[in-house]
Amino acid sequence: MIDIQLLRRDAAAVAARLATRGFTFDLAGFEALESRRKAIQTRTEGLQAQRNALSKQIGQAKARGESADGPMAEVAALAASLEGDARELADLQAKLEDILLSVPNLPDDSVPVGQSEADNVEVRRHGEPGSFSFEVKDHISLGAPLGLDFELAARLAGSRFAVMRGPVARLHRALAQLMLDLHTSRHGYTECYTPYLVNAATLRGTGQLPKFEDDLFKVLRGGDPLPAASRVGEAGAGGQGAAPFYLIPTSEVSLTNFYRDTIVEADSLPVRLTAHTPCFRSEAGAAGKDTRGMIRQHQFDKVEMVQITAPDQSYGALEAMVGHAEAVLQALELPYRVIVLCTGDMGFAAAKTYDLEVWLPGQQAYREISSVSNCEAFQARRLLARMKGPGKGKPEWLHTLNGSGLAVGRSLVAVLENHQQADGSIRIPAALRPYLGGLDFLRPD
Repeated sequence: MIDIQLLRRDAAAVAARLATRGFTFDLAGFEALESRRKAIQTRTEGLQAQRNALSKQIGQAKARGESADGPMAEVAALAASLEGDARELADLQAKLEDILLSVPNLPDDSVPVGQSEADNVEVRRHGEPGSFSFEVKDHISLGAPLGLDFELAARLAGSRFAVMRGPVARLHRALAQLMLDLHTSRHGYTECYTPYLVNAATLRGTGQLPKFEDDLFKVLRGGDPLPAASRVGEAGAGGQGAAPFYLIPTSEVSLTNFYRDTIVEADSLPVRLTAHTPCFRSEAGAAGKDTRGMIRQHQFDKVEMVQITAPDQSYGALEAMVGHAEAVLQALELPYRVIVLCTGDMGFAAAKTYDLEVWLPGQQAYREISSVSNCEAFQARRLLARMKGPGKGKPEWLHTLNGSGLAVGRSLVAVLENHQQADGSIRIPAALRPYLGGLDFLRPD
């Protein structure tokens, strides 16, 4: 969440920065709540001072052996007023927190201002789209003889799922292994295994809840998996009040939450974590988009990169993480471009985001394959994740970063389409061959 002290100092300036993201901040509502909060706190302080003075009078009266009934009655009345103020103050604080939980991160000053993806800015390109002397096929046609099956997946689960078996399943696994090996051996990440089911507090910490609950899949304990459609904390199926689990939309959620409610020493930073997990997304806001193939699915695999850094290290870490994702694309011999997202196209928690887009011959277009973001202290405030430097008194907020390194399914699509041959076989990039038993080409079994 954004810094409430920043809002209290200059809410109008914060609202103006949020407007560049297309977010309308309720300035009048916030200022009304803040005004009432200040009034209650001022009154509370006055009542507490009166109570302290009366308590002193009571002690003095008793020391003299005199009656203290009058002051004691006043103290009792003050206690009732203070209790009422405490309830109102707690209600106001809860409303302010609800506001903060709904507000996106502030864009960094280096982010280009814009309204949509049309205003994103290309930073660089690597490689050129290949030319083919034959009619190019898309990954659906190329993958079918290799074991990619969408019809079977639809019978098993429905649309936006895939079954892989044989050569294509082996290629999918090899891609994830290559990514993990690059990130752990070359880029300094620690490989992790995390739960695929998490609780609401974990998702709230990284910003998926409460705003994006409809994009998640929720599992009621003892019940059936259902798309999340009710508020966190409501009773489950059959009126049971058991808290639900949520299927992770990305391992960023679990990896970043390793540092929830912690204070780390500055000399232990930066922390670099990576994990290969399935990801589950309802795609609630993507009706009609990419309904064919593997580009947008309810279940897909991803190798995630997460860094936890000191505040003065995070933008250097962001550039490094983009390079780490690029290294995978280069190892796979894929043409791509790097885009910096404009203010209106960034994710909720991001202060700055780079997208890596890979060229797909089957679509004759660049498509996102990695998104790398610096969230600064936005997630850390939700997580209560802090650092303590030598000689510093009060702990500081950590900065958190995350990025795809890469989306495995989309990498599979890119390898199939960019390295296709006239006979339908797939040329295997040299870096990937050790993971496929030295195969130069992938062909149907």
